[in-house]
Amino acid sequence: MFQHAFFYLISKNNHLHGLLPLPKTIPVKIVVVGAGIAGLATSVRLALQGHQVDVFEANSYPGGKLTVFENAGYRFDAGPSLFTLPHLVDELFTLAGKDPKNHFQYIKKEVACRYFWDDGTDLTAWSDAQKFAQEAGAVTKTPPEAIAKHLKQAGLLYKITSGIFLERSLHQIKNYWHKDVWRALRYLPQLELTKTLNQVNAKRFQSPKLVQLFNRFATYNGSNPYQTPGVMLIIPHLEHNIGTFFPKGGMHAITQSIYDLAVSLGVQFHFNAPVEEIVVEHDRVRGVLTSGICQLADAVVSNMDVVPTYRKLLKNQPAPEKTLAQPRSSSALIFYWGIRRTFPELDLHNIFFSNNYEAEFKAIFDDHTLYEDPTVYIHISSKDEPGDAPEGCENWFVMINVPGDTGQDWDALIPQARQWILNKLSKRLGVNVETFIETEDLLEPRLIEQKTSSYQGSLYGASSNNRMAAFFRHPNFSNRITGLYFCGGSVHPGGGIPLCLNSAKIVAQTIKSAQ
Repeated sequence: MFQHAFFYLISKNNHLHGLLPLPKTIPVKIVVVGAGIAGLATSVRLALQGHQVDVFEANSYPGGKLTVFENAGYRFDAGPSLFTLPHLVDELFTLAGKDPKNHFQYIKKEVACRYFWDDGTDLTAWSDAQKFAQEAGAVTKTPPEAIAKHLKQAGLLYKITSGIFLERSLHQIKNYWHKDVWRALRYLPQLELTKTLNQVNAKRFQSPKLVQLFNRFATYNGSNPYQTPGVMLIIPHLEHNIGTFFPKGGMHAITQSIYDLAVSLGVQFHFNAPVEEIVVEHDRVRGVLTSGICQLADAVVSNMDVVPTYRKLLKNQPAPEKTLAQPRSSSALIFYWGIRRTFPELDLHNIFFSNNYEAEFKAIFDDHTLYEDPTVYIHISSKDEPGDAPEGCENWFVMINVPGDTGQDWDALIPQARQWILNKLSKRLGVNVETFIETEDLLEPRLIEQKTSSYQGSLYGASSNNRMAAFFRHPNFSNRITGLYFCGGSVHPGGGIPLCLNSAKIVAQTIKSAQ
């Protein structure tokens, strides 16, 4: 399978911008379009290489999806709520010669997540792998050693694949001669590329609840466990072999710390400054157009979703249509509720499972609508940051997975979904949850696209619902336009905080190698 992908990419290099040598250029001034988490990290790395870096952001604040707001004494992290691989943030400070602990602090969670099923079953998923195996084994009547083996293999596969798929460009031929590639070839059968994630989990476990629990990890990149390849079983490794973490000050502290670091390195930020066009002359980047003024640059890095990057900023340039036409990842419907009481049975991360997981994903990915019994995720940062809610209260970030915006009647679907969520939570928690809602805000696919330029409001760019998805993601550079680069969740290696930070590293390495 891997060999097939390798030769396929070489034969189709015009479609994927090529596995070709990079264009030689020595940037002096670099413009980053967008101050999302990848744009921030990219600006730090490029500043450390000695470049003059300017970041143009359409919003009045940095962070993209990773932002914060307050409502009546409740503080909410607006976007991503799961924090793994904190060393990727620490690394930015270390590269700058700073002690990360003086600028960014976090704790490791003992409980990764709490799971709830409608039949009354509860499961505490401990971050410690052995403790989780014992707990999950007891609840699901599964031998703990089978669960421990599953997590051990997830760790092995992560070790094998991370250097290939997550930390380097898949679109530079030199990377296919790296020792990690040849080592991975020995483990091809274990990569489970010919099976779906659900098929792998169902083969290994007899408990439907345990299969559902491990299927859930497909949602970490907005995919469907009944379609995404089995190699995605590496994701539980992050939670249970490495751990989940919580930043002091909440998730927005990630944004703020990297932004502050960038400013200290001389990066210039321009807010309320949407880029109107990436200026290209004779297949070479010349700068960006903002407020009708051309800001000259030797290189441009787009942190904007790759679809609007081409449709809006490069509309006079040929676009990679097959790449842009890939099916999108799921989006989210999020209610931010200020809850006027506490729930001791809940933790930072909580999942209330659907009774028909397969039907839920069919509704999202095949029917492009909502399911009447959705899986509900609740993030409560006040569990670890008591100041995020008034005394005796909690700040609930309540999310369900939904399809991207393709013209659905959201004004009808949203209140319907709200009632489904309230009914499910109220029944399971034994109280009328709605009576405790003191404040309410909303984020839905149309608003996500409006605020972050994420095409259709999808959270992770293209979905990973086929075995070649990793190879089909847009590369981090253009071989046609000299000096044009891409970072963020819509390009390689994918969405989510860790992968966005890795995309920044890849872009910086790519620019450095082109000098």
